[in-house]
Amino acid sequence: MSDKFAPLNIPHGNAICYSGYRENQNPGDDTYPDYEEIKEDLLILQKNWNLLRLYDCSPHAETVLDVIEKEKLDFKAMLGIDMAAEMSNPHCPWGAMYGDETLYENKLHNEEEIRRAIALSLRYPDIVFSVSVGNEASVEWTDHMVPVENLVAYVRKLKHSIDQPVTFCENYVPWTYKLEPLVEVLDFISIHTYPAWEYRTMEDALEFTKQNYHSVVDHYPDKPVVITEAGWTTTSNGRGIEPWNASEELQAQYYEQLLEWTDEEKILTFVFEAFDEPWKGSPDPQEPEKHWGLFNVDRTPKLVMQKLYPELRSTEDLAAG
Repeated sequence: MSDKFAPLNIPHGNAICYSGYRENQNPGDDTYPDYEEIKEDLLILQKNWNLLRLYDCSPHAETVLDVIEKEKLDFKAMLGIDMAAEMSNPHCPWGAMYGDETLYENKLHNEEEIRRAIALSLRYPDIVFSVSVGNEASVEWTDHMVPVENLVAYVRKLKHSIDQPVTFCENYVPWTYKLEPLVEVLDFISIHTYPAWEYRTMEDALEFTKQNYHSVVDHYPDKPVVITEAGWTTTSNGRGIEPWNASEELQAQYYEQLLEWTDEEKILTFVFEAFDEPWKGSPDPQEPEKHWGLFNVDRTPKLVMQKLYPELRSTEDLAAG
C-alpha cells in the first residue's frame, strides 16, 4: 500500500481539525483569534500533526494560512467553505425553516465563500492541499441544507479555477444514496463518523467506525475515501450523549484505537478536534459540542495528550500524576 494518498500526492500523516476560537470569540459575531493566538496554537500542534482541516474562508482561515507561510511552519491545510442554507429543512430538530429573502442572501454568501476559497487557494498553493465545498450540508438533520445539484455546480466552479483536489465533508450516511451525483465530480470523498452520537460505547466504537467507513468505500470502489471527522467528547449534559459516555478516559481510548487502525491501513483521518470551542452549541457549559478538543480551551492537554505534552500540563495535572 502506497504511503501517498493519490489524489493529494501527500505522504500519510497525522491530521487534525483546527478552529482556534477561545473564550469570548465566535465566528457568528466576527470575533476571531488574532495572529499571535493562532501562532501559539500552531506551535503546539506542529509537535504531532502536519495536516490541518479548516472550516471556512473567513479571516480566521486566512490568518492560519498567513501564520503558516510567515512562520515557515510545516503544515498543509484542507480549506473549507462555510455553506449557508439554500433550502429549508423541516427535519432539523432545532429548526431550519427560512424565508425567501434569507435563502437568497445565503446563496449570495455561498457564492462569495467560493470566490474566497478560490482566492486563498491561488494565494497559498503550497499550503492549501485540497478544498472542501462544504460541511454537513446534505445530512437529514442539518440546518444549512444545500441541494445536491447546487453542490455539484460549486464543485465545477472550483475545479475550473484551482488546481487543488476538491471534496465535500459529510456524515457517512448520505454518501450511499443522495450524494451519488456529487461523487461523480469530486476528486475524493470525505466522511464523518461519531460512534458516541449514535449511542455506541467503547466496546464497539471502533468496529462501528470501520462499518461506517466501509459502507462508503464499498459503495464507491473506484473513489478514494478519507475520514475528515472522528473523535470523542469529554463532557456531556445528556443532550444526545449520556454523561457517563463522555470522559477524557474514553476519548483517550478511542483516539488510540482509531489511530492504530487508520495508521495501519493508511487511511487519512482528521481527528476532531484540536481545542475545545466554548462558542459552540447551547449556553450550557456542559454542552457536548464544546468539549471535543484534545486540548482544553486554555490549551492545557487533556488526558489523551498529557504524555506527549508534559510541558503544557497544569500544576493540578502534574500533582495527580
